[in-house]
Parts: sequence; structure tokens; C-alpha cells
Amino acid sequence: MEIREYKNYKENEIINLYSSVAWTAYTDNLTSLKAGFQNSLLTLAAYDNDQLLGVIRTVGDGQTIVYIQDILVLLEYQRKHIGIALVQVVLERFREVRQIVLATNNTPKTIAFYEYLGFVQLTKMDCYGFMKA
Repeated sequence: MEIREYKNYKENEIINLYSSVAWTAYTDNLTSLKAGFQNSLLTLAAYDNDQLLGVIRTVGDGQTIVYIQDILVLLEYQRKHIGIALVQVVLERFREVRQIVLATNNTPKTIAFYEYLGFVQLTKMDCYGFMKA
């Protein structure tokens, strides 16, 4: 597996990746999805030869805050440490940034994944997050 910057958006492989994990809210608007990739701070991809296995996409200013917007791995490649490797590269790249944040589903699987990587729930830091509904 090789992790490298994802610079050339290839719609077919992105659709395949997002569809494999049923993120259809993204694939329902391919114009917005492509623009999101193009306007990201940093996007990294995990490849096995030429096959896209996973992506991590960040937004923010890269100095005071980085937001992990998307992290996803092809369903059949999950639990093979690809997601861990993607997050670790982002954490290393932005090690001087004070706030690296994300929002995720409230499931035991996702909570365990991010806690394993050193993330802390905002409520444990006497903080709260808000999102416009």
C-alpha cells in the first residue's frame, strides 16, 4: 500500500469508493463532491498499485485548525489499518496545528477507532460541538 496526495480527481474511482460505504449523500451531487475535493486543504489516497483503497480529505487553514472532513476505505479493505495509516499521515503533516477535529457517527466502532488514534470526545474536554441543521 502507498499513501500519496490525491491531486487528480477521477470521478469513477471516487464514486466506487463512496458507494462502497453507502455515502450516497455525496454521490447524489457529483458536482459538489468534485468541488469539495478541489477546494480541500489536503487530500490523501491509499493505493494498492493503481487501485484506490481509501481517502482522507481535510479542510481548514492548516495553521490553527484542520478538520478531517472525510475518511473512508473500500468496504472490502476495512480493518486492514488503511484508515489508521491515512489518519496518522494527516496527524504527522499537521503536528503543529493546535486543533485537529472531526465529526463522526456515534457508534462503538467509530468511537473506538478515533480514540485509538488519540482523539478525545469534545464533552470530555468540557466543550460542545454544534452543527446547523
